[in-house]
Amino acid sequence: MLTWRAAALLGLGALTLPLWSPAWLGLAVLTGAVLLLALLDLALAASPRHLTAARAGDRTVRLGGTATVTLSLHNGSPRRFVGDVRDSWVPSAGARSGPVAGRACRVAADPGATATVVTALTPTRRGDRSAVRLGVRSYGPMRLAFRQRAERPMTPQWTLRVLPRFESRRFLPEKTARLRVLDGATTIRGRGQGTEFDTLREYVTGDDVRSIDWRASARRRDVLVRTWRPERDRRVVCVLDSGRTSAVRLGAEPRLDASIDAALLLAALASRAGDRVDLLAVDTAVRAVVSGAGRQVLLTRLVDALAPLQPTLVETDFELIVGEVLRRERKRSLVVLFTALEPGALGEGLLPVLPRLVARHRVVVAATHDPVLSDLTSTPPARAADVYSAAAAWRALGERDRVRAALARQGVQVVDSPPHLFASQVADTYLALKAQGRL
Repeated sequence: MLTWRAAALLGLGALTLPLWSPAWLGLAVLTGAVLLLALLDLALAASPRHLTAARAGDRTVRLGGTATVTLSLHNGSPRRFVGDVRDSWVPSAGARSGPVAGRACRVAADPGATATVVTALTPTRRGDRSAVRLGVRSYGPMRLAFRQRAERPMTPQWTLRVLPRFESRRFLPEKTARLRVLDGATTIRGRGQGTEFDTLREYVTGDDVRSIDWRASARRRDVLVRTWRPERDRRVVCVLDSGRTSAVRLGAEPRLDASIDAALLLAALASRAGDRVDLLAVDTAVRAVVSGAGRQVLLTRLVDALAPLQPTLVETDFELIVGEVLRRERKRSLVVLFTALEPGALGEGLLPVLPRLVARHRVVVAATHDPVLSDLTSTPPARAADVYSAAAAWRALGERDRVRAALARQGVQVVDSPPHLFASQVADTYLALKAQGRL
């Protein structure tokens, strides 16, 4: 194929047409000369088929971070390769391989040498982001013509897994400190809260006198206090509703991402407390399962399982959720259901089957709501059109309150908060239940 240089060369030659007689003869000679040079240039260009591609770099990156993938092109041709390379990825991968995103990179490689193209990826969505096409354009020495080759599907294949953002990990030090207080490992005014007797130790200043064991103190002739610890080796089951309500966007991200963030914080906290954590993601089918993971590998397995999880635009089958939990968890567990307080979904789907779940397990329904509703109801309407929006917001809040009351009557504890507080409040609910010995 011809480049713009061939057209420019023909244009320059056209300036000499007044010197030709007749003019059509000059045009034919000039056109033939340019085509001959272009054919010679094309023959001297290195063949893209002699290039061998290989990739190296990051396989995973957290959402919001930047990964680097290096494409190596080995020139197996006897001619020097000079050309453009376009490494195309799916749009949500946020690929940038040149000075401007989406443009081809100019690459040169001597015979037997290897050239590299470095692509920086800043993904905008969770999940698997893959390279979809590799385009190579090889120019001749005069840049009058080029050879081109585009491969699709991509060879070599490369997929970057984008892990959840996990912004709530900033709460983990504070929650862990509270857990240590519950465990009695940190001395405060009053005994460490808990429900299981742990050990006896010597009294120190600041201990609650109500914790003194007078009989043991009399035997040892020293003042001894009882230490307590929260329940350990309990089971926590995180159930993510990945149905249509999880696709609602709360700000810049869908509700499912807020649920994933809160579930990761809860799992990290519960594993540090010595509890076992399992996870299910369900809509009309089980989309993700993590069970039996030890503390050392729990978060790794969770983020890997949840990274490709996407909302499904179907009505969630809560009977399937209850059946899966009852089948998998024989012992009494804390079941945290991450969903939305929507009357249609919960009223018709969850409430009829909830008694079966509550009879065996402690259930918490964790839901995050759109803060726009609070904004619409907290400020007086400025225009006539705003009155209708405020009325719709009041109605939505009223329906949400009725759902919350119906769940409370079934013995379910409800966490309902905006996205920026959601993960923290779910963790606080877990700590409160643990302190009360209600897991």
